[in-house]
Amino acid sequence: MSKITLGSVKPKLSFWQIWNMNFGFFGIQFSFGLQQSNMSAIYKYLGAVESELPLLWLAGPVTGLIIQPIIGAVSDGTWSPKFGRRKPFFLIGAILASVALIFMPFSQSIWMAAGLLWILDAGNNIALEPYRAFVSDKLEEEQHSLGFLMQSFLTGLASTIANFTPAILITFGVFALTDTMENGIPVSTYWAFFIGSFASISTVLYSVITTPEYPPSDEELAKMKAEKAKGNAISRTYNDIIEAIKDMPLTMKQLIPVKFFTWYAMFCYWQYLTSALSLSLFDTLDEQTAGFKQAQVLTGQMNGTYNIFCFLLAFALVPLAIKIGAKGVHFFSLVLGGIGLLMIPYLSITDVLFSLPNPFGEGSVSIYSLYLYTIGLGVAWASMLAMPYQLLAGSIPKDKTGVYMGIFNVFIVVPMIIQIFSMQFFVYDLLGQNPVNVIRLAGIFLILGGVFTLFIKERKNMEVKVG
Repeated sequence: MSKITLGSVKPKLSFWQIWNMNFGFFGIQFSFGLQQSNMSAIYKYLGAVESELPLLWLAGPVTGLIIQPIIGAVSDGTWSPKFGRRKPFFLIGAILASVALIFMPFSQSIWMAAGLLWILDAGNNIALEPYRAFVSDKLEEEQHSLGFLMQSFLTGLASTIANFTPAILITFGVFALTDTMENGIPVSTYWAFFIGSFASISTVLYSVITTPEYPPSDEELAKMKAEKAKGNAISRTYNDIIEAIKDMPLTMKQLIPVKFFTWYAMFCYWQYLTSALSLSLFDTLDEQTAGFKQAQVLTGQMNGTYNIFCFLLAFALVPLAIKIGAKGVHFFSLVLGGIGLLMIPYLSITDVLFSLPNPFGEGSVSIYSLYLYTIGLGVAWASMLAMPYQLLAGSIPKDKTGVYMGIFNVFIVVPMIIQIFSMQFFVYDLLGQNPVNVIRLAGIFLILGGVFTLFIKERKNMEVKVG
């Protein structure tokens, strides 16, 4: 029996093998879930105002812009019989993220929190990009949908738990809503970040231990050695990135406007949801009021709920993608998500849709109309985390998977950087300095992203496999 290599026909993996290889994604996304729901509130507790929030979120997109293409190119040209190709980067990233998560709630100033966010996002980005390439490394093309949607499922599950953790701690009476640390940050937030730190390192370790990597073929190893002989690692990495950009597949180019509108929209949503809920539901933007603190808890609950729909619906998108294609699924999903965001200002926490028995005690849990928008956003989020990568994976050269996945992340972080500076310096003013209008803009942009999906012409990579 011939040795299985990256370039050979790979065996079909079982559901649990795919689960094991992707389980570290849970920890990475737990970390992202915590920052999405809590960083704006943490900045406000430390003295920031709404107009300053976009710039304070700069760490994520900038670290992604710099780190992911570099890590992708470096990991493509890396192989160690002992440590593998992608797994060392998972582990280094998880360690950095775990340390930053532990220290974040102890921030004494806005800039300390911002600095820790840079470390946190650097760690997450080091681990994230190789995970995207890992799917292409380990799975044949017919299993790509399952591999990427498994990551969507774990993203939804991790973000759900991360977002609900503060609310659960308060509901169980472990801490009160008003229990705060000396810097004003709620104690429940600290414990959520501590739990996230444990999740980040432990789940990545599980994947590293349980999942072997396929080695490069003899031809690929010879090519790596030849590339290394051409120059130092820095110039080689730079040349790999530039060459990949010049030879970018058509499908990848056509995804640029789709990614622009969707990720501009999501950054608007994450930055301003707490303030938008505080203003629309409690008529205040004062972080010292009970209304604002309740809005922060609601933000976690809403984000947790849309992630519930994300992981519940992720696998349902697999047969749908087979039937109507990844492009059709993505269009439908983004339009549904945009409609959901546009509904937010018209929903409330006073209109009860129905009640459920309380699984943790007496009485019942009321489900308010506000929860309605999370259905559409959950569908959109599941698709955003999987369908573009499926469209991309079939069109890129197999030996350049890492660098192309890293460059593809630029289509995520550049819209975020544009959002930060445009929102900071003129868009927020154009929207009447009203966070509710920012959420409306996010809804419109998700719909536009769906429309641009219809213009994609899929092209398959015709490279002949070797090995």
